[in-house]
Amino acid sequence: MKREQWGSRAGFILAAVGSAIGLGNIWRFPYMAYENGGGAFFIPYLFAMLTAGIPFMIMEFGMGHKYRGSAPRTFAKLNKKYEWLGWFQVSIAAIIAVYYVAVIGWAISYFNMSFTQSWGADTNAYFFGEYLKLGDNNSPSKLGLVQWHIAIPMAIAWAITFTAIFGGIKAGIERASKIMMPLLFLMVVALIARMIFLPGALDGLNYLFQPDFSKITDPKVWSAAYGQIFFTLSVGFAIMLAYSSYLPEKSDVNNNAFMTVLINCGFSIIAGILIFAILGNMAHEQAKPLTEVVTSGVGLAFITIPAAINLLPAPYILGPVFFFALVIAGLSSHISIIEAVTSAFIDKLKWSRKVAASVVCGVGFIVSMSFATNGGLLLLDLVDYFINNIALLASCIAELFIMGWLVKLTDIHKHVNNISEFTVGQWFKICLRFLSPAFLIVILGTNVVTTLTKGYGGYAQSDLIMLGWGLIAAMLIIAIVINRASSPAIVINESIKEA
Repeated sequence: MKREQWGSRAGFILAAVGSAIGLGNIWRFPYMAYENGGGAFFIPYLFAMLTAGIPFMIMEFGMGHKYRGSAPRTFAKLNKKYEWLGWFQVSIAAIIAVYYVAVIGWAISYFNMSFTQSWGADTNAYFFGEYLKLGDNNSPSKLGLVQWHIAIPMAIAWAITFTAIFGGIKAGIERASKIMMPLLFLMVVALIARMIFLPGALDGLNYLFQPDFSKITDPKVWSAAYGQIFFTLSVGFAIMLAYSSYLPEKSDVNNNAFMTVLINCGFSIIAGILIFAILGNMAHEQAKPLTEVVTSGVGLAFITIPAAINLLPAPYILGPVFFFALVIAGLSSHISIIEAVTSAFIDKLKWSRKVAASVVCGVGFIVSMSFATNGGLLLLDLVDYFINNIALLASCIAELFIMGWLVKLTDIHKHVNNISEFTVGQWFKICLRFLSPAFLIVILGTNVVTTLTKGYGGYAQSDLIMLGWGLIAAMLIIAIVINRASSPAIVINESIKEA
């Protein structure tokens, strides 16, 4: 069966950028910059982009293009015994998909509410009490009842994702990306054009960009920069391997990787301008210092921003535009995450795309309903912490170790240079063999020690063991079992057919 291909280079880049640009760019990057030296943070961030983001993206684009398969198939073609890492990455993608869609569901709800600001004056009490109905629950293992006002928007998000995946690469994902990405950029630029002229907006930008060069020597700032690069680029969990496997034979891999990373990081900075212009205006209107209104994550999107929208001129226009941008950013990432899982089943079980999309989205929808319950936010918080701060970093380290030291990284280096308009030098191998693994090992080691000694979020140790460490262990065991159960002959036969 001939592998699908992207219809155009622009379609592929927009899809890759759509995957990389997600809610993390909007609600995580601005806060990371603010916390880690403001304008000075861009020095380690730029260094991390050049030494980790771009080389890793080139490597994954090269692997996907050369071996023409989903993550498990790609690693199996390197060596049958490495297929487990592909399935571990697919399991990371699958878990992220089922909780990430909950946040998209919240954004859809808030988009609807933003026309009338029906979240009221106390946005904190509304979000946790009336919308999520969190109550007195403080355990992620006590889920409670399904909240249908959350479940229905999540179902809408699943329907959009399913339509894109079911349609295939060219007719589904590429077409969706060509609409979503330009729309997202236009909405964010339009918001900035309005927000920048509001009272206090420039004060907010000064807070974001004012450099504190004393933080440049702090190792935590460099770790934060590397962590943000890996967090935001969608590398290390099967997506870019799947997407690049659909590239035409003649593809400028190096250029594509540079463009994807640069556009993603550029959008992060643009999002920072938008968020801090809004926060600066909010601080001005409430006569508070900006340090009292700045926040990140879920709190920024669903508590602070709605409170800021209440204070804006024409909130019934600016509010919907902001939340529609959030929905678009979330959906474009969710589509790519589900494609990574779907392509693995297509390759492994030889299912048709329609069957694979139906099964993956159907099972995903059912599992995701656990995040539409009273305890959904707590479950999401705990699972997200372990997946992003431990499982994903471990996956990236394993991939770098396999590619840099156990197989010939030189083969990928030669492959990408042979098909690209410009070549990359020895820095590519130095970064992937030494610099990136060193930073990732430090970050992962710190996260593991902190979690073991101090726990996380005040959750009970039993919840951390069952829903955190236990989940990662289960993912690893399943990946190894699938690897052991697979026949080496399958990989050999496929390699002969494609040679």
